[in-house]
Amino acid sequence: MPRDTYHKRSLGTLARRIKESRVLLVGAGGIGCELLKNLLLSGFGEIHIIDLDTIDLSNLNRQFLFRFEHIKKSKALVAKEVAHKFQPNAKLEAYHANIKDSQFNVDWFATFDIVFNALDNLEARRHVNRMCLAANVPLIESGTTGFNGQVQVIKKGLTECYDCTSKEVPKSFPVCTIRSTPSQPIHCIVWAKSYLFPELFGTSDEDSSEFDHSEDAENSAEIENLRKEAQALKEIRQSMGSDEFAKKVFDKVFSEDIERLRGMEDMWKTRSPPESLNFEKLTEESADVAITISCNDQKVWSTAEDFVVFKDSLDRLSKRLKTLQETTNSDVKPILVFDKDDVDTLDFVTAAANLRATIFKIDPKSKFDTKQMAGNIIPAIATTNAMTAGLCVLEAFKVMKGDYNQTKMVFLERSGARAINSDSLQPPNPNCPVCSSAHARLKIDPERATVNDLVEQVLRLQLGYGEEFSLTTESGIIYDPDLEDNLPKKLLDLGVKNESFITVIDDEDEPRVNLQLFVLAAEPSEQNGAEAERPISIDAVPEIPRKPKTPTPAASEQVNGTSSNPAAAKLKRSADEAGLSNGDDRAKRVAGVSEANGDGANPIVLDEATGGAILIDDD
Repeated sequence: MPRDTYHKRSLGTLARRIKESRVLLVGAGGIGCELLKNLLLSGFGEIHIIDLDTIDLSNLNRQFLFRFEHIKKSKALVAKEVAHKFQPNAKLEAYHANIKDSQFNVDWFATFDIVFNALDNLEARRHVNRMCLAANVPLIESGTTGFNGQVQVIKKGLTECYDCTSKEVPKSFPVCTIRSTPSQPIHCIVWAKSYLFPELFGTSDEDSSEFDHSEDAENSAEIENLRKEAQALKEIRQSMGSDEFAKKVFDKVFSEDIERLRGMEDMWKTRSPPESLNFEKLTEESADVAITISCNDQKVWSTAEDFVVFKDSLDRLSKRLKTLQETTNSDVKPILVFDKDDVDTLDFVTAAANLRATIFKIDPKSKFDTKQMAGNIIPAIATTNAMTAGLCVLEAFKVMKGDYNQTKMVFLERSGARAINSDSLQPPNPNCPVCSSAHARLKIDPERATVNDLVEQVLRLQLGYGEEFSLTTESGIIYDPDLEDNLPKKLLDLGVKNESFITVIDDEDEPRVNLQLFVLAAEPSEQNGAEAERPISIDAVPEIPRKPKTPTPAASEQVNGTSSNPAAAKLKRSADEAGLSNGDDRAKRVAGVSEANGDGANPIVLDEATGGAILIDDD
């Protein structure tokens, strides 16, 4: 009997459509491994897998495609090799790459019938969401947090997108605690990741989202000290690449700054004062320490070992940044960004945080623990990943049939008992800055096109924009009415290149929705006719509607925050009685907090006769 016999019996004509489909799986981690196996066993004929990460020892307990011998190898490539055994006739393509690389552009996304997100990174999720919207390809978003899981179907123009609801704001810490009186390992890790690292290799991060800048007297004074120290580090940064760079950085942050803090005697009346470190003394103590100690990520390093890793990682990062600066031809200065999966940046943050922890008599952490804390990683559970991956495929069947009316937002939750609940997908949020945007393709001659060309020839002349609007790219704002210095500059020199996005934000009294311009850079030889004479042109003039005015809710619609609709009220009471409602709004669940909330939610029903939700006992 052919292997796909049961697929045909179960799925009917859909089985053929699935077999001929071309799908993209972004992420080959906990959910990704389970999802790849499910897709192959469900008969999907062509699957492309992309993941930037390599396999770590900590992955093996829940990412079942990987074994000990695969450690340090590409997740995507190993997943392809191992999973192919489930369905040898399927076509698998793997990419050990970043989904944000320019090769994975809108046209590439448009070649797929469906995209699956299995990521643990908010920024990457938003990028895939944006690309799928631009390519008009359905996306199935998924994620897990401990025992909780979530699956969401996203289709342009039909459902809300990933950015339609606000996401949980990362935890922030008072500046005075991070800079002066750390008491926990996380305080030292945040200091190394969000202050020291960007001051040396990125952009000044005084306004980091992990710092609480509320204006109280103590915080205000420490913010001012922060600015002074940042200026001192900028001067030290000029010596990057020299033999004394490591010593200058070390003496500044682990000796001079600490002695300044010790001088504030009132601060240490009820707590032990910090003790600064000595560069020369640690140099002698670490003479016999091998640099390879950084490979042991489970061990809590000694102070001497931290010192060796600190100097070595500082040297590695300095050389990397210098190389970038020498090879980048742009007005936008290259920077380095912390990545929990990047060995150099993680080594630096671990060593710097531990040295600071030693100074304040705080227990240091292993590289493994630092990665979890710096990356805001919540331990995953294999069973949750497997169930979430299964739900992804069930929703994919509906998408492949084009039956979007039946697709759901699905929640895997634990509240006393573990239950699967679903909610009808909501229409796009009219105020969403991503999916409510208009889209257009912008053709530019990279050697000639300037900001002024875009502003005058396209936005004002062709699209009718007024005086009040701004232009933003991934690098930040490149134009607004108060930033006219960039007008004569080439777009290329401001970081705008082929496959970039430029967002036009209308700031008039009755603004139009945001306009997303997808940039296609073409040399004059690739253009023809009048097109070749213009440095910039727009493919087609898009319709750019006005932003909807926020309606004022009618008094009859809500009484004391509760719906006056009898049916809705009855549904809420039923949910409360079932123990599935905690009074939080739907946005909290969508944002990933995933607390059980049955307000307006429908349980997944497998047996229409019983009409019951699926309940899974802990046993």
